[in-house]
Amino acid sequence: MFEPGHLHRSSQPGQIDFDVDLFYEVRRDPNEGQMVHFRMEGQIAGKAFKDEFELHRDTAFNFASVATRMAAKHGLPTNHSLIMRSHDEFDRMFEDIRDKLGAKSGETVSFDHLEKDGL
Repeated sequence: MFEPGHLHRSSQPGQIDFDVDLFYEVRRDPNEGQMVHFRMEGQIAGKAFKDEFELHRDTAFNFASVATRMAAKHGLPTNHSLIMRSHDEFDRMFEDIRDKLGAKSGETVSFDHLEKDGL
């Protein structure tokens, strides 16, 4: 389920049990400029977790990669994708982030930001 600022995912039959919420908002850092703050919380195989990460404006569109790695860190197998199962909701989330940032296709990406964001 997607609504602006929030993506919810839960397991399908035959998958490890999980129920995960990914929340996001744009923040302004005095040194780094626009950042997208992500908070992921829920449970994977009955174990509760909460984690957060931030991405620079120009690297924010790699959020799916970071969210997948974070979920894997908490026990979700990478083939139990949080993002790709309902690609239409991923597309809506991507567009919502783009709108919130005022981003346009073709904008440059800073290699420094890629490194800082661990991408």
